[in-house]
Amino acid sequence: MSQSKLIGSMFIIAGTTIGAGMLALPIASAGLGFSIATLLLFFAWSLMTYTALLMIEVHQYAHVEASLNSLAKSLLGRRGQFIANSSMIFLFYALCAAYIAGGGSQLQSKLIQWTNVELPVQTGSIMFAVIFGAIITLGTGAVDKVNRVLFSIKIVALASVFYMLTPYVQGQHLLEMPIEQGLILSAIPVIFTSFGFHGSIPSIVKYIGIDVKSLRKIMIIGSVLPLGIYLFWQLVSQGVMSQSSLLQSDNLSGFISGISSMLQSPQVSNAITIFADLALATSFLGVSLGLFDFFSDTLNKGNAKKDRLITALVTFIPPLAFALFYPKGFIMALGYAAIALVILAVFLPVAMVWVQRKESEISVDNYRVKGGKIALGIAALSGVLIISAQCLQMFGLIPAVG
Repeated sequence: MSQSKLIGSMFIIAGTTIGAGMLALPIASAGLGFSIATLLLFFAWSLMTYTALLMIEVHQYAHVEASLNSLAKSLLGRRGQFIANSSMIFLFYALCAAYIAGGGSQLQSKLIQWTNVELPVQTGSIMFAVIFGAIITLGTGAVDKVNRVLFSIKIVALASVFYMLTPYVQGQHLLEMPIEQGLILSAIPVIFTSFGFHGSIPSIVKYIGIDVKSLRKIMIIGSVLPLGIYLFWQLVSQGVMSQSSLLQSDNLSGFISGISSMLQSPQVSNAITIFADLALATSFLGVSLGLFDFFSDTLNKGNAKKDRLITALVTFIPPLAFALFYPKGFIMALGYAAIALVILAVFLPVAMVWVQRKESEISVDNYRVKGGKIALGIAALSGVLIISAQCLQMFGLIPAVG
């Protein structure tokens, strides 16, 4: 196994996970206290890493180019295939549309700043979709190379933010307890979605091959990187601002301006903006790569130029259209992203492994994730908890976050 591919795949997993949503974590966990927020991060990471390993267990019995569509069909039948496809398409189209809208807006403002020319409002979104869509269409190798560069710059920007904020961390802020108990339940879906990378797993398997040892290393290290960064980000953000101050930051821009004015440092705002731009780009690469390979398998398209062009059109035209003409509809749909992600990243892996273990013979050569039926049951119950928390929040029965 090429070390270059191994490291690149880890970066794809980490880059997909560490998206612009990371910047919303301090807002989402405002009022929890650092210790409770840390426990929830470990809970989400453990659950998502476990189910990622379950996907590797399933993939070892399938063709190297199998996607969630073909895996679900072979193990769960037509009904399971329909549920898998519906969840995948809904979640990833919604994410892609939101990324195109957000990335296009950022690109638009920079184009106007650089050229001093007033451009049509759709220009940024179209350019963003075309540029990154072309990279995806070229294949996982191209995504790997571009992602490495963007991810590296993103880490430098994030390290700069950490460097500027760390001297202002106050211990008493980190010892504060939750302000409102209901917020703990409310924060679970947001923190859970910050570890969503499972849609990229089939693309990684296709890129690496059925090499269980390497794939396990990619999933574990690729998810540990975001966990470490999230923990440090919570440390500096919750250490700089008190729980009450964080609760007053209604959104991300309020949080950034609050920190900038508190430290009287526009450099903090600039560094966070650079990080947010790159985080959005790397997340879009990972999400759209998974969607591209999903449609390639679903539509039975090969790697010929014509086939990849057709797959690219199916992958990018719908979310681009919604981003251009009805952005609020898809952005509102992101409120249900946690539910779709639970189905995609928790329920389906658990169900497929359950069926796979019943059908396959026990062999020393076969990889099985430890924990047996008890671990599968705990994962399924955790998924129920996350969906329940999301529904209770949507119905106004527990406090909203963010």
